Amino acid sequence: MVPIPDSSPRRSFGFRDTLQGFLLNGDLAFAQLLERDLVQQVFARHGALFGGVFHTAVVLWAFMSQVLRDGKEASCQSAVARISSYLARFGMRIPDSNTGDYCKARAKLSEEALHDLCCEVASTTEGNADSSWLWKSKTTYLIDGFTCQMQDTIKNQKAYPQHTAQKPGLGFPIARCVGLISLATGCLVNAAMGRFKGKGTGETALFTRLFGNLKSGDVVVADRHYCSYWLICYLMQLGVHVCFRKHQTRHTDFRKGKRVGKKDHIVVWPRSKRPEWMSKEDYAKLPLEIKLREIGYMIVEPGRKQQPFVIVTTMFEEAGENHVTSEELSALYGFRWNVELDIRSIKSNMNLGFLRCKSPEMIHREFWTTLLAYNLIRSTIALAATMSGVLPRTVSFTSACQYVLASWQEFWNVRNEWSWHTYCEQMLTAISACRVSNRPGRFEPRVVKRRRDQYNLMSEPRPTLRARLAKGDNAFE
Repeated sequence: MVPIPDSSPRRSFGFRDTLQGFLLNGDLAFAQLLERDLVQQVFARHGALFGGVFHTAVVLWAFMSQVLRDGKEASCQSAVARISSYLARFGMRIPDSNTGDYCKARAKLSEEALHDLCCEVASTTEGNADSSWLWKSKTTYLIDGFTCQMQDTIKNQKAYPQHTAQKPGLGFPIARCVGLISLATGCLVNAAMGRFKGKGTGETALFTRLFGNLKSGDVVVADRHYCSYWLICYLMQLGVHVCFRKHQTRHTDFRKGKRVGKKDHIVVWPRSKRPEWMSKEDYAKLPLEIKLREIGYMIVEPGRKQQPFVIVTTMFEEAGENHVTSEELSALYGFRWNVELDIRSIKSNMNLGFLRCKSPEMIHREFWTTLLAYNLIRSTIALAATMSGVLPRTVSFTSACQYVLASWQEFWNVRNEWSWHTYCEQMLTAISACRVSNRPGRFEPRVVKRRRDQYNLMSEPRPTLRARLAKGDNAFE
């Protein structure tokens, strides 16, 4: 521990500093989105406040700074270096360069508190969303699944076994996740995480864990993987509308049913055969049939991927404010592509594609800290969009990440509240100017042009290869 002269300026790191880089402070709109009192209350509710050099606020800040960075900048050593830099700046004692104390403190962060805080950010952002961001004044959610890998440790392998197609010692533990994402703001409202394979680990099974976030009148948009009889029944019982692409195994004949328009009719689906995982009691509670609306269309614009689409929905064409045309529904399903971009941002920009922690407990903390940081960036985008009068979906997520990181590096240099207010406005204006190009229906072949030199792929466990090297056997190089 290196002593700092008493003449240095002093201050204490609080939850305000944790959030300041996200430009959410001051008198601006959305400014009260995450006050330090709220963050402190959430952690206090779970008994997760702790003190010392590595206290709750500074550890949460350092952890989020890790997930926002990549490579060596995301290491625990780099996080300790950032904490030391802060403490030195304000005349406080610098901790030992060893990362052990920081890692122990990071393990004190409550998984439940991180989860609640992540959902609170999304809920508050959604509640403050401008009405012009909504689809027909309805709260609309996008659903999709993704996978993430993690460090190959014994504990991780036990909790999240690797893919069965991979040989022992050659793969990585893998988890399956399903996210419920707001169409208006892009915030992840909630997520479910489970094993990649096994009973109750499929995407639709994980989705049922998120039903508590849905309320009557909401709309859910998803691809055809979710278009099953039982899932639609469950959502209808909740009063939730669906807009799913019809599953490819179901036949469509627009000559049958009640005709609404061209390739637009109302049909009755009989109850499907009971799946193996569903109990007889739950199956008996399902209705014998459900009435649905099917719409067919094809994109014929030059330069766009041309293929027929059939959409299944519970929204029927009615008079008044509930009037929904086939064109509106086809446009709504077109917004589903946003969830693919959101998941790409979470996995690539936020580095959730590969989790670095070495135990399931810390994996869960890293998972929710990453999603918390993602939602805070989405909230920053919403704030910038509100100031500039644009839609949040038109603002670049990658650029917003870069501005947030730059803000974290600079906000200690801002001397007073008035300067910080001006700084926030300038940065938010710059974020809103980073617009996403209009690329409707863009599609590309999945190939790369640039050739990269790569090492040979591992075909045997590393200890075996190391032993062969020790014997002078280089045949596998």
